[in-house]
Amino acid sequence: MTQLATPAPAEEMTTFTSMEEYLRVSADSIRTLSYGDIVDGTVVRVDPDEVLVDIGAKSEGVISNRELTGRAEEPVILEPGDHVKVYVLQSENEDGNVVLSLRRARAEGIWAKAAEKESTGEGVEAEVKEQNKGGLIVNIMGLRGFLPSSQVARTHSGNLVDLVGERIMVKILEVNRKRNRLIVSQRAAQDEDRARQREELFERLAVGDVVTGKVSGLTSYGAFVNLGGADGLIHISELSWDRVSNVSDMLAVGDEVTVRVIKLDPELSRISLSLRQMGEDPWDSIEARFPPGTEIEGVVTKTKKYGAFLQIADGVEGLLHISELSWEHVERTEDVLRVGDSIKVVVLQADRSRRRISLSYRQLLPRPDHLADEPDVTEGRYSAAADYVPGDEEEESAEEEGAEETRAAGEQEPETAEDGAPDAEEPEAE
Repeated sequence: MTQLATPAPAEEMTTFTSMEEYLRVSADSIRTLSYGDIVDGTVVRVDPDEVLVDIGAKSEGVISNRELTGRAEEPVILEPGDHVKVYVLQSENEDGNVVLSLRRARAEGIWAKAAEKESTGEGVEAEVKEQNKGGLIVNIMGLRGFLPSSQVARTHSGNLVDLVGERIMVKILEVNRKRNRLIVSQRAAQDEDRARQREELFERLAVGDVVTGKVSGLTSYGAFVNLGGADGLIHISELSWDRVSNVSDMLAVGDEVTVRVIKLDPELSRISLSLRQMGEDPWDSIEARFPPGTEIEGVVTKTKKYGAFLQIADGVEGLLHISELSWEHVERTEDVLRVGDSIKVVVLQADRSRRRISLSYRQLLPRPDHLADEPDVTEGRYSAAADYVPGDEEEESAEEEGAEETRAAGEQEPETAEDGAPDAEEPEAE
């Protein structure tokens, strides 16, 4: 049962000194009512067909009993003495009574509350009733509202029917009582909620924290991870200590990953993450693992005019300088090596601080008699890396290292595109 009335408090008796005073006060207290007025009243009597209400007018008002039941609503129970808020439908009927409505008063109150929600920007819960040509019909506090397809959350904009029957949070964009027009937005409510979550996330996170999230999108330069409130970027250079050619070789949308926070920029809403730092850095023990003179197998990963890069262990690449390819002069690196070739080399020098290893192939070859003796490599007095001045290709390599240092400088979109992938562009070095 629905209770729309409150019991009346005890009233104090008013004493009049004369009949003239009584008539004057009574005349002043009589209300002049018009259609659309919303007034307070007190239930006087409940009859089978109507309810008599004292509203301070020259005659009582009446509420049809049809107002108390029907329309698939719970019946309303009224008792004499209950206070009610009513809507004036007719100032006087054929019997001289004011015709009142409980439902209209309640509806007007809800419209007023909706207008207040629009003014404050507060979100409200809505039940999605059906889909139509332009969007969705929703029920908000008993009012019929419209959610345009352009204002549906991005995650559901492609298939509105999935929302029918669901309860969602929306913001009221427009209230027009005269036209019975109520326009709402799920996207605005979601954006506001996401902004709040993003702010809370940045307050909670610190560089070095380990967090878990789901991959929300892949790009050519990295993967976006939803951390709840904001997306963080794992730059391709932070996926693995090994060189990664394609992000999709390691991750897929929907994968759950545990990563480390390596950079935070609240002003730009950017969070830089690292997957590779969840494991041991292979360069931490590089000098102990590869002392000068160590013979190792390596695979050519890249060739340049100044030499070739070889992968000699997981996450470790060394430089085989062109001068260390042969005892004779070599014009082009590709004349001796190709990408994918496996070759045995000797370590000349390992430098943990610079994260570089110098390698030699010619030191494993017989030395021609006509060449002068070379220094003993085991004494560490010789480094092939010191034999050349970096050219354009070395600058290119330096740019790649710089990109690693600014691995989160790409356009991080906290929202995902309609297809589920972030709408972002290739990052630029800062």
